[in-house]
Amino acid sequence: MTIPPRYAYLHGFASGPLARKAVQLAAAFEARGLVLERPDLNRPSFAALTFTGALAAVDALVTASGGPWCLVGSSMGGAIAALYANANPERVARLVLLCPGFGLADRWPAVLGADVMKHWRETGTLVVPDGAGTPTALHYRFVEDSATYLRAPSVSCPTLVFHGQRDETIPIESSRAWVAAHPNATLIELDDDHRLLASAAQIGAAALDFFLT
Repeated sequence: MTIPPRYAYLHGFASGPLARKAVQLAAAFEARGLVLERPDLNRPSFAALTFTGALAAVDALVTASGGPWCLVGSSMGGAIAALYANANPERVARLVLLCPGFGLADRWPAVLGADVMKHWRETGTLVVPDGAGTPTALHYRFVEDSATYLRAPSVSCPTLVFHGQRDETIPIESSRAWVAAHPNATLIELDDDHRLLASAAQIGAAALDFFLT
């Protein structure tokens, strides 16, 4: 007997399970009678966030509930979804990646600037608003830990990538290059920015069609 897949949304950096896009996508899945799980990747907290902790949160969900899984990952969550699929191909049936944060460890100097990066490295923390907008001292271990993982993990499952053409956080060229190297992946370019909030309804409908066909 074929086991039906389960579904999960992996949020981005400085975000969480109750972020606007997460809630909108969950509602779209609920309208089709499906549950979109939304694990909190900020393990054990946003201040102590690491890729290792985020991947452990995904593994805990998958291990507890069985599989296979279809994962939707946004920005950092997109990188986490691809990394998890790379390490656990038998557990992931399909991926939908939203402006995936490939090479995020290398992007920080361009996003923050050399002086801020120097301050973060030397002091060990950087005050960043968390998903609720609360200023939080995020430790530098986040940068160091993320740098130990593949910048552009390969995946073998069918994958649909959405990326905003006006994304200033993760340039769309990153997704174009990744999709070009993956014949199992398709890129849909949107007239939107990194958050993709204006495209949430379109993404939800397309993701459901992709997962259910």
